[in-house]
Amino acid sequence: MESGAGKHWTEEEVKALLSVWSEKNIRKQLHGTLRNKGIFIYIAKRLQELGVCRDWKQCRAKYKNLKYEYRTVKYAHNSGDVTKTMKFFHDLDAILRYEPVTQLAAEESGRCIATETQLNTSPTTDSTQ
Repeated sequence: MESGAGKHWTEEEVKALLSVWSEKNIRKQLHGTLRNKGIFIYIAKRLQELGVCRDWKQCRAKYKNLKYEYRTVKYAHNSGDVTKTMKFFHDLDAILRYEPVTQLAAEESGRCIATETQLNTSPTTDSTQ
């Protein structure tokens, strides 16, 4: 089986990955974990049950690529550029909308500290928080 970015994902494979990724326990584990090989091994096994034969490295690479592309489009939309789009944006938005993002913030002393902020900056969710 090919590993990494060598084999293109079909639309059905991406949908299967998104369905597993959207599960609350998976999202929770992926959010707080830096060393996440075990989670992606589990995701690959779940995908196999759904008929998708991908190894954990392929799952992790696709996860990272989808997340990067989503954030790029989201940033463009927040900046006023609605021309940028991606195929699974709305599915990813539902998964990642309320995921805290760790950002560096400068303290008064000049040091940087990590803070968590919401990824979604739309006015509808800001007013409810």
